[in-house]
Amino acid sequence: MTIDWHGVFPAVTTQFREDLSIDFKDTQRVVDDLIRDGVTGIIAMGTCGENNSLTAEEKRELLKAIVEVVKGRVPVVTGVSEFTTPLAQAWVRDAEAIGADGLMLLPAMVYVPKPEELVAHFTQVANATKLPIMLYNNPTAYRVNIGNDVLEALKPVKNIVAVKESAADTRRFTDLYNAFGSRYVIFAGLDDVAFEGLLLGAQGWVSGLTSAFPHESVMLVKALEAGDIATAREIYRWFLPLLHLDAEHDLVQSIKLAEQIMGRGSERVRMPRMPLTGARRAEVTAMVEKAAATRPSLKITKAA
Repeated sequence: MTIDWHGVFPAVTTQFREDLSIDFKDTQRVVDDLIRDGVTGIIAMGTCGENNSLTAEEKRELLKAIVEVVKGRVPVVTGVSEFTTPLAQAWVRDAEAIGADGLMLLPAMVYVPKPEELVAHFTQVANATKLPIMLYNNPTAYRVNIGNDVLEALKPVKNIVAVKESAADTRRFTDLYNAFGSRYVIFAGLDDVAFEGLLLGAQGWVSGLTSAFPHESVMLVKALEAGDIATAREIYRWFLPLLHLDAEHDLVQSIKLAEQIMGRGSERVRMPRMPLTGARRAEVTAMVEKAAATRPSLKITKAA
């Protein structure tokens, strides 16, 4: 199975009304705005979409709304973040029927599996669908590493085609390439190592802060694709203080607050998350306002 996934795939936020019911229309607006701003894919119901704060029925309705507004303009890849393998299998069948273009598959929540259990979970979920799958490796957040031994065992599973690499160690990008060549499409998955990941061969970037600053995110990737390292580096240096937010435990609240400040969305989140307050809110607000006031105005120069 081959895919043409590349560029910037924002992990879009789920928008809520004041009573914290899903605001489907506003979520559609957020998604549509990002596509108009040049992103090349959509991650629905990832971490920033508060996947595990949604009921199964809400997930189905939200995915329908996102697929409806995207209208095939870019791939829609939905998160698969369930507590058990059967629940994950049920969700991927629903997602395929609704019209998702792909899946971002996580290890089962809460339980920390042995490598053989991880292989079995991924294989059984993959066998429940024909959709292409991006595995999500985030050892810091989920306490399990999708190591080369697991990826080697999964090579025969044809619809597992990509890896979102969110380990902070950038050597992983080269180690994955050296071990597997083109078998898996690699995406950078941690905002504050995205530049390094893309420079080392990642084909795309699953991003959080793109939701607040899409133009600069798209320009960063385009500059690297054009071989204009100087422009990409300048954007990255400007962006990095904000990109560090993606590696914090309150990343969802921080990204949604950044969206709100930039006039792109609401900071409302579902408990147990709560909007930022006090010193942390002031800190993030100051960071976003500084970034907005110092946005780079650059032109990409193609490498000779």
